[in-house]
Amino acid sequence: MDLNLRDIRALVAVAEAGSFTRAAERLHLSQPALTVQIRRLEDVVGARLFDRNSRNVALTPTGRELLPLLRKSLQDMENVLRDARALGEGESGAIRIACLPTFAASVLPELIIDMKREVPRAVFQIRDVVASTVNSLVRNEEADIGLTGGEVADPLLEVLHTGVDRLVAVCPRGHPLAKKRRIGSSDLARTPLVLTAPGTSVRAVVDAALSGLREPFDVACEPTYMMTAVAMVRAGLGVTILPETAREVRAESGLVVKAIDDPAFVRSIAIVKKRGRTLPAITDKFVKLMRQGVVTE
Repeated sequence: MDLNLRDIRALVAVAEAGSFTRAAERLHLSQPALTVQIRRLEDVVGARLFDRNSRNVALTPTGRELLPLLRKSLQDMENVLRDARALGEGESGAIRIACLPTFAASVLPELIIDMKREVPRAVFQIRDVVASTVNSLVRNEEADIGLTGGEVADPLLEVLHTGVDRLVAVCPRGHPLAKKRRIGSSDLARTPLVLTAPGTSVRAVVDAALSGLREPFDVACEPTYMMTAVAMVRAGLGVTILPETAREVRAESGLVVKAIDDPAFVRSIAIVKKRGRTLPAITDKFVKLMRQGVVTE
């Protein structure tokens, strides 16, 4: 027979009240039920813990020695139960998210502030990486949720919400495209382009959007990071194409952001989790907030 929480709580109550009657009232038990709990605890310990007479109840020497140990065990277990309940109700815990850098640098900070306002004990573990790595981290359970780009074809991933991220052209103020009212695919094909590296979700959209043009397009540079692409545009190496939500597109006062008059320049984005896995309650709460931060068509 093992020690259990109710029996330990019964001993502490009787010791503090000095009476079975008062302890039973405190615990909302009948006195016979409380007596059974104390006897069960004495059987487990193998020693009498209380001396009883018609007037009072007193701890035996063994009971006095055990009381501080059992009181500490009771407090530790109650703390564990409280923490477990907070985790189960989404009032604490870690939110492990892998997401596109554009999302991490634009919408995510505000969402975290909103979440911390609702759940102050929320902790965030953030991996801001390209779409293929987002998918891999969620698939391998290194992240519980992901905000990824492009079509989600992985059968191991479940899509929780979808949206879009429109792409825009970024060029210097003195560039010919900066003066045009409307920019189309053919305009982009006639100027050197600074495109994010192959394998990124933005590059996949751009390649698909320009693939139908007769004339080949000129890729001047292929940086990995959007801020690097912006720096190359600032240096005059070409025009870049980035998500409208990316803060990098507005980081330079000397650059102009132009909408692209072509529906093909839209990146699909999705909130994903691993199929068949239950999200922690706190992460489930955050997903509801994320849905509000993802632009839908």
